[in-house]
Amino acid sequence: MVSFEVDPAAGFHVDLDESRATITLDRPDRLNCQTPAMWDELTRVRHALPGTVRVVVLRGEGRAFSAGLDRTFFGPDAPGGILELPSLPHAEATGRIARWQRAFDWSSRPDLVSIAAVQGHAIGGGFQLALGADLRILAADAQFTMAEPTLGLVPDLGGTKRLVDLVGYSLAAEICLTGRRVPADEALRIGLASRVVANAELDDAVEQTVEALLAVDRNAAAETKARRGGKKTSARRRRSGGVSSSEQPSLFE
Repeated sequence: MVSFEVDPAAGFHVDLDESRATITLDRPDRLNCQTPAMWDELTRVRHALPGTVRVVVLRGEGRAFSAGLDRTFFGPDAPGGILELPSLPHAEATGRIARWQRAFDWSSRPDLVSIAAVQGHAIGGGFQLALGADLRILAADAQFTMAEPTLGLVPDLGGTKRLVDLVGYSLAAEICLTGRRVPADEALRIGLASRVVANAELDDAVEQTVEALLAVDRNAAAETKARRGGKKTSARRRRSGGVSSSEQPSLFE
């Protein structure tokens, strides 16, 4: 396992071997809260991963997966902050949101399978990052919360559409518009999680899943995943990872 170079200000690190990459949010003292700089660097890393990587694991260090956006960026004077968006020209504001959304799209590349390994809280952007993965393996204490509407914000980082796809519109609307917590057992029951294990077993469960995914023929896996969206992908694009992501710029769009 080797380290993959990441901007030290991004708030995460990447461990890489030939076939897998583990991306660990490493601000445990702030419950792995997120920043626009983190989002930009996540997008860069997603595109820069070598073509040998087949599985990406997203996880958080410490007692939480991610508590969402760093509250510092709610301030009116925060450069690049959320509250700056309404004052921007429409095209600039939507372009900035679309750029941020790319950090949350880990499932659209057929040649990569992504796993969110979630313990503790996954709030707001943390929930949306987990939704951007193909699989979610949860520790028993995991809780999902789409908190943005309760703070007067719109959860527009792509997670609302993915939530609708997973659990249906009515339940997704209830989860988003009430901002209630979804515990691990409910997440498993409604299809948000593929597996729930005891906290002490989370690492082993993720490792078992990674090994099972890598045991499957790469081309067959990529074609199977691509057909989920009714698409086919060429061998050249599978090797290069040149599959474009789809963005969801608006709530439930």
